[in-house]
Amino acid sequence: MNKLYWILILAIHLVACQNQPATPVNNSTAVTAGLPPEPDWARSAVLYECNVRQFSAEGNFEGVRAQLPRLKELGIDVLWIMPIHPIGLERRKEKPGDEGSPYSVQDYYKVNPDFGTEADLKKLVSEAHALGLKVILDWVPNHTSWDSDWIKKHPEYFTRYNGDFTVPLNERGEPIADWSDVCDLDYGNPATRKAMIEAMQYWIKTCDIDGFRVDMAGLVPNDFWKEARPALDSLKKVFMLSEWQDEPGHFTSCFNLNYGWKWKDVTKDIAQGKQSAQSLDTLYRFLNQYYPEGFAQLYFTQNHDENSWNGTEKELYGAAADVFNVLAFTWQGTPMIYNGQEDDLEQRLAFFSKDPILWKSLDKTPFFQKLCDLRHNNRALWSGKHGGKLEKIETDQPDQVYAFTREKEGDRLVVISNLSKKPCTVTLRPNDAVVAGVYLSVFEASTVQLTKDMQLNLKPWEYIVLTNK
Repeated sequence: MNKLYWILILAIHLVACQNQPATPVNNSTAVTAGLPPEPDWARSAVLYECNVRQFSAEGNFEGVRAQLPRLKELGIDVLWIMPIHPIGLERRKEKPGDEGSPYSVQDYYKVNPDFGTEADLKKLVSEAHALGLKVILDWVPNHTSWDSDWIKKHPEYFTRYNGDFTVPLNERGEPIADWSDVCDLDYGNPATRKAMIEAMQYWIKTCDIDGFRVDMAGLVPNDFWKEARPALDSLKKVFMLSEWQDEPGHFTSCFNLNYGWKWKDVTKDIAQGKQSAQSLDTLYRFLNQYYPEGFAQLYFTQNHDENSWNGTEKELYGAAADVFNVLAFTWQGTPMIYNGQEDDLEQRLAFFSKDPILWKSLDKTPFFQKLCDLRHNNRALWSGKHGGKLEKIETDQPDQVYAFTREKEGDRLVVISNLSKKPCTVTLRPNDAVVAGVYLSVFEASTVQLTKDMQLNLKPWEYIVLTNK
């Protein structure tokens, strides 16, 4: 199924992240059999994105390290740390006094002094590992700052456009004018590729990090990622997350996970009344045809781009936030929590300047703990080939109610959700009698007898999550 079909048939208005070109083009190479290796722990992992600058009053690695025990108790498995490198000074877009974009990397081998030292990062990773947590770094391979160490020492690493250095180029080879603070790297040069792989290997060797979240991975040729993956795995089996949705070949070249941007856009539209629950059926069919078997995506209602540029969870999802977080944890991918969600974050955290989270009473922690526990303990919810296939449960209210079951090796989950601001009475019409039975209601701590043609009264945005264990 091509992208034109997606646009015309689904009529889903896709809004890319702040830095992603507006009109993605599929530059996929042929998808071959076999997915990249993945660490065993990735199959049931919950990610947590940490914006170091804003995470604590200190705004440094120590501020993160101090909260590691709390994050472990929350139930997360993987701490994704936003870029750790020094930030360029030349051509900064923001007003004087701001700290700049963390995605404008000045030196791939150094640590932003605002965050601490390399020794501080090592300590953070070591203590995270001692608690059973993994740590991945946000990596920016497509471009550097205009005053980067590489521009000074290796100008041959950089793209020439009309004979001069250039801002990053989109998939059509056109300059992205808004990215005026960064300079494009040339992956047509084998020396650039070698240098980038060595820089990534450095952090595995020196700090024992567990993988990378790769910024704008699709603007780097996919054959580079095929080259990079075995080089990284030669040091340790890493976990790789692609911030890109339009390259199915990423799943066979390098990456274990990609971004669920379409999922985010569809769920926001449903929350705002622009689409109905049936849009998830269409999205599900599209994703499973577009990507290779066994793929998995990252699902979230907030991340640094969404929060800073588009709005808080309350602004974007309103009263529907909880039900869509439930779906992020149960649908078919890997869930992520953005820092502050466990505290019902109502701040749009500044992107270019220090703006610490104003932590309160962590009221949403029990909610997320239940979801994390459910993901860890019910194999049906594991990612990709390790989890159970999503099977839709038909109802007599398809525009409002979205219900499904997943089963894996005897573990079963049932989710029934009202994706509407209106109450409704719904009759379940499961095709498979196996769905019937006695379940534990995850959020009510009670048992529920599920029967065929069962009738339920659901409040606006109400969700019921049932498990057989």
